[in-house]
Amino acid sequence: QVQLVESGGGLMQAGGSLRLSCAASGSIFRINDMGWYRQAPGKQRELVATITSGDITIYTDSAKGRFTISRDNAKNTLYLQMNSLEPEDTAVYYCAMNIELTLQSRPYDAWGQGTQVTVSS
Repeated sequence: QVQLVESGGGLMQAGGSLRLSCAASGSIFRINDMGWYRQAPGKQRELVATITSGDITIYTDSAKGRFTISRDNAKNTLYLQMNSLEPEDTAVYYCAMNIELTLQSRPYDAWGQGTQVTVSS
């Protein structure tokens, strides 16, 4: 069973920075795309950024220029560096990874439990 464990959330003043981490544990053959999502109170979960196995990154407009997604394949870990935080960034942040457990298995999407990020004005 693969588990994704997130860390790094917390309370920060506007203009500050936080770095989120998401570590996958368990027996994993390969991790394909990874991504960060967030869900603000009363809103639907939305994409923040994704990164492919070839390190191609995609950001939503709200994240461009402020957030940086990266991955460490040796550690099966995903990161999100968030700078110039705004109160609108307040949300629960979730990581997701497309995982293959063995060479023969179908890839599936695993999700973390979420970490709260609160930005005060």
